[in-house]
Amino acid sequence: MDHETQSADQSPAEGQPQPIPEYVEQLVKGARRASAKLAGLSSETKDRALLAMAEALEEKTADLLAENERDLEAFGSNPERKAMADRLRLTDKRVAEMAAGIREVAKLPDPLGETPRMWIRPNGMQVGRVRVPIGVIGIIYESRPNVTADSAALCLKSGNACVLRGGSEAIHSNTAIAAVLSAAAEKAGVPAGAIAFVTRPERELVPVLLKQDRFIDLIIPRGGESLMKTIAEHATIPVVKHDAGVCHIYVDADADQAMAESICVNAKAQRPSTCNAMETLLVHQSIARTFLPKVAAGLTAAKVEIRGCPKTCQLVPEAKPAGEQDFGKEFLDLVLAVKVVKNMDEAMEHIATYGSRHTEAIITTNYARSMRFLKEVDASAVLVNASTRLNDGYQFGLGAEIGISTSRIHARGPMGLEELTCFKFIVLGSGQVRE
Repeated sequence: MDHETQSADQSPAEGQPQPIPEYVEQLVKGARRASAKLAGLSSETKDRALLAMAEALEEKTADLLAENERDLEAFGSNPERKAMADRLRLTDKRVAEMAAGIREVAKLPDPLGETPRMWIRPNGMQVGRVRVPIGVIGIIYESRPNVTADSAALCLKSGNACVLRGGSEAIHSNTAIAAVLSAAAEKAGVPAGAIAFVTRPERELVPVLLKQDRFIDLIIPRGGESLMKTIAEHATIPVVKHDAGVCHIYVDADADQAMAESICVNAKAQRPSTCNAMETLLVHQSIARTFLPKVAAGLTAAKVEIRGCPKTCQLVPEAKPAGEQDFGKEFLDLVLAVKVVKNMDEAMEHIATYGSRHTEAIITTNYARSMRFLKEVDASAVLVNASTRLNDGYQFGLGAEIGISTSRIHARGPMGLEELTCFKFIVLGSGQVRE
């Protein structure tokens, strides 16, 4: 990355790795210094930097793919980790998509400076709120190198410095991407340190990073159960969780079955390694005999392994018996748990028990049931007659997202530019004092 970050990796005197606390402190202090300057950058400067970052990614595609190949080789080809390998892999197309995503962020309106309204108090002073950056955002994530580009772009556009810590399995890919992005941004006028990347893979580094509340204002974790446990145990910084996606689709008695089949196959098979892919299908018992064989044929054609309840296994011979552990599991693969339910109440009870409050959907033509499902099911996004895969910042019209928050406070659902800002009060007076 930049000279400052590289020099943090080792002691100039001895050529030995710098102690982790010193390394982390140097990195986050640099980000804090950058954040003060970044908050004052013009929209034009930020957009120019973003376009330069996108162009640099495309120019360095061959180098990025070479570094990614090092990660893939080290990761291995274990079939059980196929989904994670897919997340880890870069291709020409995925690098181009990363660049296109950054250009889309550049096109978005700058959220900073927005003042929703001003009001006048009886003493004549004007009070209002203005949208400002959060400051320094720490993002800890696993597997997907594109998160490095997405996070850097969104943080830059929203005026935040970022400290990025990717998983060790993608260390070469992420280090290369971050170096390309930070160099291009600095040439375009972004302060050094605004895009800070943790180049060291030690796990011991994360608990230290999570205690830097003097310098980091918010932590956004994106990963599995182990990462979330580490965050909960060590963070002294506010956290917005981007937790597991145990997503359900309930196919109601009054569903349009052709539409339901199309939606279910899309939700499971379009890209199964994502957090908004369907992991459990719930089907009303009154239509199970006609619907399940049809949807199973579509799923099987898409190479999905079905693990079903006893009733499902009776109706779908190719289904394997589901164990209790299959319900509530985020497979992130071409595997689907299926259960036949008596009614919508049982479906909603199942979702409440096993869901992760990420994305839930109902397929029905019954208006009253659809409205009840929307009202009573607890998730960051609840959909009617639509694929769970649509819970996405770009699909929702936010332009881009840093992830899908499963937290309740500050932000919930896809986090776009506005969710990476906060407000401060401003007061315009003419000599008022408190009586």
